[in-house]
Amino acid sequence: MMNFGFTEFLLAALALTLVVAAAIDVRTFTISNRLNLGVAALAPLYWWSVDLPLTPGVWLQLGVAAAVFALLAGAFFLGMMGGGDVKLAAALALWFSPASTAKFLVIMSVAGGVLTLLVVLFHKVRSREGRPQIPYGVAIAIGGLAILAQRFLNQFA
Repeated sequence: MMNFGFTEFLLAALALTLVVAAAIDVRTFTISNRLNLGVAALAPLYWWSVDLPLTPGVWLQLGVAAAVFALLAGAFFLGMMGGGDVKLAAALALWFSPASTAKFLVIMSVAGGVLTLLVVLFHKVRSREGRPQIPYGVAIAIGGLAILAQRFLNQFA
């Protein structure tokens, strides 16, 4: 489809939204439903801009996003992630192919592990009491931005 940069505009908007989500999560430890809804609501425009067919394309995207939500809901119920984190990761899965979603989850998990170690270390050095809060939106943003960057970096490979 000749969309004259519309796809790139949507991807740039998604990247900016991920940066905003990470910044807000660092400050407030929350990712709003409004932000998550915006990410999910723009996905169909992206599908249209890349000519994703309804079958199997859109249905596959929806299924993978539901699987990501179900998987990460387990982390939520174990107290490892917040609800906004789970919804943001599932909304991002609407934008990525199944293979890219798998890569996203790996990158997000590694970034989340590093982030957790850094926050726990900082918590101990500062001799703070209680359980430290992890702004997992940062790890989600890192994973999402890494996948978005591949679209542009791999075009020359």
